[in-house]
Amino acid sequence: MERTYPYAWIIPFIPLPVTVLVGLGLLFVPNATKNLRRMWAFISVLLLSIALLFSIDISIQQIKGSSVCQYLWSWTINNDFSLEFGYLIDSLTSIMLILITTVGIMVLIYSDNYMSHDQGYLRFFAYLNFFNASMLGLVTSSNLIQIYIFWELVGMCSYLLIGFWFTRPIAANACQKAFVTNRVGDFGLLLGILGLYWITGSFEFRDLFKIFNILVHNNTINLFFAALCASLLFLGAIAKSAQFPLHVWLPDAMEGPTPISALIHAATMVAAGIFLVARLFPLFIDLPYIMYFISLIGIITVLLGATLALAQRDIKRSLAYSTMSQLGYIMLAMGIGSYRAALFHLITHAYSKALLFLGSGSIIHSMEPIVGYSPDKSQNMVLMGGLTKYVPITKTTFLLGTLSLCGIPPLACFWSKDEILNDSWLYSPIFAIIAYSTAGLTAFYMFRVYLLTFDGHLRIHFTNLNGAKSRSLYSISIWGKEESNLNNPNCFLSEINKNDEKVFFFSKKKYKMGNYAKNIMFSFSIYFGNEILFPYPHESDSTMLLSIYVLGLFTLFVGFIGIPLDQGIIYFDILSKWLTPSINLLHKNSHYSVDWYEFVINAIFSVSIALFGIFIASFLYGSVFSSFRSLDLINSFETKGQKSIFLDRILNVIYNWSYNRGYIDNFFTLYLTRNIRKLSELTHSFDKRLIDGITNGVGVASFFVGEGIKYVGGGRISSYLFVYLSYVSIFLVGIYYFFVL
Repeated sequence: MERTYPYAWIIPFIPLPVTVLVGLGLLFVPNATKNLRRMWAFISVLLLSIALLFSIDISIQQIKGSSVCQYLWSWTINNDFSLEFGYLIDSLTSIMLILITTVGIMVLIYSDNYMSHDQGYLRFFAYLNFFNASMLGLVTSSNLIQIYIFWELVGMCSYLLIGFWFTRPIAANACQKAFVTNRVGDFGLLLGILGLYWITGSFEFRDLFKIFNILVHNNTINLFFAALCASLLFLGAIAKSAQFPLHVWLPDAMEGPTPISALIHAATMVAAGIFLVARLFPLFIDLPYIMYFISLIGIITVLLGATLALAQRDIKRSLAYSTMSQLGYIMLAMGIGSYRAALFHLITHAYSKALLFLGSGSIIHSMEPIVGYSPDKSQNMVLMGGLTKYVPITKTTFLLGTLSLCGIPPLACFWSKDEILNDSWLYSPIFAIIAYSTAGLTAFYMFRVYLLTFDGHLRIHFTNLNGAKSRSLYSISIWGKEESNLNNPNCFLSEINKNDEKVFFFSKKKYKMGNYAKNIMFSFSIYFGNEILFPYPHESDSTMLLSIYVLGLFTLFVGFIGIPLDQGIIYFDILSKWLTPSINLLHKNSHYSVDWYEFVINAIFSVSIALFGIFIASFLYGSVFSSFRSLDLINSFETKGQKSIFLDRILNVIYNWSYNRGYIDNFFTLYLTRNIRKLSELTHSFDKRLIDGITNGVGVASFFVGEGIKYVGGGRISSYLFVYLSYVSIFLVGIYYFFVL
């Protein structure tokens, strides 16, 4: 028995002390807790590092060929029903543990500096540790009930973190949208769990898979009901991993702090849906129609996510739709039975996307002093550009993540995405054509993000308060120069050092406001007494850069774990050895082989498509081709002096489709939200007017009847007998006419 396995139950509980102690501290000794707030960040990193050590040891044992281990404790026993809690250690668990802990540590280190100015610093770390604990509990769960409990905890933590800045209405709406959308999937997951228990009589994975496999192969099960239960289980994964059509919450989740965006999109919440499908893969593989349904949802999500990312202006939303598309690739691989390729791409994408999101946070961090603390401005790529010389380290690492996601060798995502593309061609040429085309779109929109952010000149514009003029920073910071003349009312800036005749906007020198500048609204100014310091885009601090450095190294080298190097008796393929227990469980050959000649041919084809997408993005958005674009090459499409209206319409349709999110949010608002609201109002009106009306009417009628009868009673028995006999006579006459006549 491996030395770590008996103690693996402690892994989900390791991050919890920070959450508990911070909560109690803020409740009972808030001042002391806040004064020691940086200590909690250190403790958070330390505890999650301990969990990482456990995870590394478990992963090493799995790579060495250890068997699957499961530990169970009885919780409820009642006649034939028993519910057990425990943990399951296999290759899938070890992979997810490594992803969660490594990315989680980088996010914690990054967040210490990124959130240092925020009043909710301690609350943020309390939520973050609870989030990590919930994910660790989810991936180590040994049965469906336990998974559902942690599944809901992950959803609750995501609600708290997405709406962390809940005073902003847009953030409050975003967390509600994520919560409600995921409730749809969670309800389906709950129904699927209950349905599977009805079929198999067990929640434990081993027993469940074994019984279900026997029932299917012996044809002693209603396949329609089994497929329905499997579809409901997959519905939970659709919502959690932002697959079509329950993807609408993902771009709005960007309203949370950027470290949360990295954590949600890399190794936690969206990976939970992929993990669920991978965990239930032995069940899904017995139902071919469900496998096809999974692959169909995956390929639709691949294409939809890529097209919606084409025209986004918010840098984080562009990366969010990229995540959606890449998760579609992983789901496609699961659906076509390429279990190894799916988990391989899950690993490589996690590190590459975490690098990109933390890089975008560094960019936003550098832009906020200029445009003000407004996500509409600091995240808007239209206002960026020319950041290369201000944030060179962020630019280099962001380029690594971009190239990796584009599928350029030898970076991480190239190896995994190429494997998915090859497997999709063997499964369905139609799916393969869509997947290859989307690879080109991925290269296009990712380099669009990179070029809009770092290439060219800074594109921030300022307008005179009276609306008469507008100035552009790059006309001063790069091309234009202003003379330092304090008496000149049109002088934009006046340097304190009067001996210097030339002034550049972005420098480390201190400037006073000239007369011209006094009439201009600077939302980015930072006041120090009677003087103003004009901040400039600057590189992030060392703690933020440390996380970016480490994730950059992962992006460079993590792809090599899946390269099979087969040289005679020497065989080196870490990923296949890592996945051997799970692959054997699926009755598949654990030795992954590759024809290198065929691999190179396919790689040349896929890389050529990616390079073509990069070229188109560079032509449209890069400064290198700016002189060619100024020639208005669209004139080449002219016929008899008129531009191609057809081409313009196509471009407008694509742009509007992407910028308006495919009109899917509008569809949900128009046909679901409004109709549900109308139905609720109708139900409320029915309940208020009819149901309450009848009840209240009976009460009012009784009151008036009682009041009326009160005056009839005079105390004479003969009057009472007369009224009584009158009513009896009327009643008897009615009975006679109704039944006799």
